[in-house]
Amino acid sequence: MHLTELRIQNLRNIEAEQLDLAPGLNLFLGANGAGKTSILEAAYLLSHGGSFRTHQSEHLQRRGVEPLALFAQVRTDSLTRRLGLLRQDGRWTAKLDGDGSAKLTDLFAACAVVCFEPGSHALISGSADGRRGFLDWGVFHVEQDFAARMRRYRRALRQRNALLKQAAGDEELSIWDEELSQAAEPLAAAREAYMVRFECELIPLLDGYLPELGGASLRFRPGWNRAAPLHEALKEARPRDRMLGHTTRGLHRADWNLTFARAPSHEQLSRGQEKLCAIACMLAQVLLYRAVRGENPVIAFDDLCSELDAAHQAAALEELIESGAQILLTGTEIPPALLERFPPRRMFHVEQGRVREVV
Repeated sequence: MHLTELRIQNLRNIEAEQLDLAPGLNLFLGANGAGKTSILEAAYLLSHGGSFRTHQSEHLQRRGVEPLALFAQVRTDSLTRRLGLLRQDGRWTAKLDGDGSAKLTDLFAACAVVCFEPGSHALISGSADGRRGFLDWGVFHVEQDFAARMRRYRRALRQRNALLKQAAGDEELSIWDEELSQAAEPLAAAREAYMVRFECELIPLLDGYLPELGGASLRFRPGWNRAAPLHEALKEARPRDRMLGHTTRGLHRADWNLTFARAPSHEQLSRGQEKLCAIACMLAQVLLYRAVRGENPVIAFDDLCSELDAAHQAAALEELIESGAQILLTGTEIPPALLERFPPRRMFHVEQGRVREVV
């Protein structure tokens, strides 16, 4: 999979730009604040419906200007698809192959973009929300009905939480315990199956990047003791849930973490080691996506030089290039590892939101 064309309108400081992209490595150079990261953000939005830079979508639009519009052509081995994402009046709408009634999830399924950026170390040291989101993006691209099942689970969770706040009776809560359990069980199984395969791709990468930390392992916690169905765990937790006013067991409580023989908790990792762990997680997700789908996702990598030293730049780039994926890479200067071994297929200069190809 690769983007052949990307059009951006009213995203941050970009008024209107059209980029013709190549398979392989595309390099975007410019000063800090020029708009390089916004190009990666545009590709990421088409795949995720949210930004890796902010949770407040209103901050994405050029000030006082509507609509924010993104268009792309995505080519796979078998076909080319046309994607559109529009934000106007506080709402996102999708367009897929000319169909303006397309669901957002249909758009996201057609465009897979993984991203490493300066805040990606939070995947290791940040809250469980980010790790669940990372996991669920991977499962979404493996299990066709994942999004619909997750919507069912979230509806049931909202209803149960509302009943807890209203001090509803046990009989009514039992109905929603059962609904929540039925929605959760196949999703938990899908998550667990994904994590088994993800770990197989991840551990060799971690052992290669961080040999000084000893053997790596991944621990997944599904959100309740899976030896029993969720409805039993919910019944057991009901007194505490009533007191707190929300549901304390279930998919929304899942988490995962990495440990090493010489660093059993993430607090013992340096910021640089956290970043290398995050890069390994991204690459493992790329490898697993390719194993399942038979093609690569698009890889967005923001500011390689500032995030890694020269040796780890070269190691990461080698993995990225050898994957055969399309790579969108930004920097204030050409990374030394590129000059020596990995010349870009296409290079762009970005200045004050304007983009021009460097021939």
